[in-house]
Amino acid sequence: MKKYILISSLAFTMLFATTFSVHGEEKSKSDKNSINLAEDAKSAILIERDTGKKLFDKNAHEKLPPASMTKIMTLLLIMEALDKGDLKKDEMIRISERASSMGGSQIFLEAGEEMSVNDLLKGIAVASGNDASVALAERIAGSEEAFVEKMNNKVKELKLKNTHFQNTTGLPAEDHYSTSHDMAIIAKELLKYESITEYTSLYEDYLRKGEENEFWLVNTNKLVKFYPGVDGLKTGFTNEAKYCLTATAKKHDMRVIAVVMGADKPKERNAAISNMLDYAFNHFETKNLFEKGQTITNLKDLKAENKNINIVASQSISTLHKKGESTEDITTSVVLDDKLSLPMKKGEQAGKLIVNKGDKVLSETPLVVEKDVQPASYLTLFKRSVRSLTKNR
Repeated sequence: MKKYILISSLAFTMLFATTFSVHGEEKSKSDKNSINLAEDAKSAILIERDTGKKLFDKNAHEKLPPASMTKIMTLLLIMEALDKGDLKKDEMIRISERASSMGGSQIFLEAGEEMSVNDLLKGIAVASGNDASVALAERIAGSEEAFVEKMNNKVKELKLKNTHFQNTTGLPAEDHYSTSHDMAIIAKELLKYESITEYTSLYEDYLRKGEENEFWLVNTNKLVKFYPGVDGLKTGFTNEAKYCLTATAKKHDMRVIAVVMGADKPKERNAAISNMLDYAFNHFETKNLFEKGQTITNLKDLKAENKNINIVASQSISTLHKKGESTEDITTSVVLDDKLSLPMKKGEQAGKLIVNKGDKVLSETPLVVEKDVQPASYLTLFKRSVRSLTKNR
């Protein structure tokens, strides 16, 4: 298949080097013996957000109940719906009897009550509201069961092998499981929607402010208050799952994701996450190459209504390296598929950006169209033909 390749050298000595991996065959024996960051957890993982590179793991593919960390996937589908315009933050949602009857963590919604999408989202992100999760699931998919089908379809889309959901909340259910690795990947996907941290970073807030049934929200993730840079994402606890947490923190240009599953006590869970974050920020750093939404290249398609089509980064693109490591020049290449066809929707993949160190591929990131692209009207095509003929005389 023919492809158009544009090579852009980022061979500026100021641009940092390469992705550094400390796992698998590349990890030294001394590393394996000395790094023990989650002794009190059944499973754990630490990754850098942009590159997805693993910095540490312990039993990262062991299937375990994720408890309320399930809501990371619930939040991902909600943010996708908002991004597509299928849902509006100021839309008022009428609460069903089923949603109001959910047990566990809740924001005490009443059947027949109306609450905005914005406040329901806040109720999920901050207070882990099971009732709010079901209410938004019903709005998006018609029922919680249909929404769960969407969740499992997203699992397949992300190519996760060890995750299966039975509900939107994480309440105990047979055949409801995930892994620390898979939760980190789902969190990585959620963080593409950068505004999610406007919710998950809140330590406290109110719902129904000034009303008789005013409700005080307090974040179940205490690290939001006590660890600098932590701005999400989701805690979890059931008797079966024990204490779990998927956390994210940003320092300078680097964002990392840390997951702990199966800790006996919340202090042990929080300590394990804190130790992993310390390790990441003390030993690694990143260099941002492109921001999400930044124009990478553009296409000219005479068959499109707007013939200039901007191709943008689908997410932030960075390189990762160990502190103190010498830096080298890197190159990037943009590969656009020649089978693109109109119309195209905003966010539809149009190619990929490849980051190389020499002959080694460090990362491949999808590139997407910035806006909807419609086929040119007959009038537009006629005008272009006339202009072309005039120029050629």
